[in-house]
Amino acid sequence: MAGSLVTVVGASGAGKDTLLGAARAALAADPRFVFARRVITRPAEARNHPGAEDHSPMTEAEFEAARADGAFALHWRAHGLCYGIPRAIERDMVEGRVVVANLSRTVLAEAAARYRLRVLLVTAPPAVLAARLAGRGRESAAEIALRLGREATLPEGLAVREVANDGTPEEGAARLLAALRAVAAPFPPERLADRLPPGKAFPEPGRPNG
Repeated sequence: MAGSLVTVVGASGAGKDTLLGAARAALAADPRFVFARRVITRPAEARNHPGAEDHSPMTEAEFEAARADGAFALHWRAHGLCYGIPRAIERDMVEGRVVVANLSRTVLAEAAARYRLRVLLVTAPPAVLAARLAGRGRESAAEIALRLGREATLPEGLAVREVANDGTPEEGAARLLAALRAVAAPFPPERLADRLPPGKAFPEPGRPNG
């Protein structure tokens, strides 16, 4: 495949979701990038909550049927929910695009074995992580300390680039954008744009054309 699969990971409080949202908005008009829309066995109304992910909802039965039919490039279960990345991302990568997907660390080794995977690791000092988690007001100080003590490791052999998010959200977003654009550098926007019929937009993975 000519394109790449990029996933952004980070510890709780690293600000991954904030930076991803900023990157999605900044790159909306850049044809080199596609942000995969996850399928989740979570009700559609959950998308209306502040900060909720805009996902494609399915029931567990629908998800299992889709999985059995080969609809997902990658899928996993976490926190009692099923998550899937639509197989449409493979078409985008064949055509040279950079697909940005929110993946579980549990499927990174599988993704690296099948695709040209790049991992962007959002980092921040422990004190910054603790302050951000405390600002959410969801956990006690003891719970925050326990969470920070559970450092998740990445599988060996991955192509990883660190993105420091220890300043303002704008600074962190600028660093993430620079890292994403570095991945896409071999694919000039004009080369991809020439592949589209006039007036057509790139479809989002999991959504039909037209």
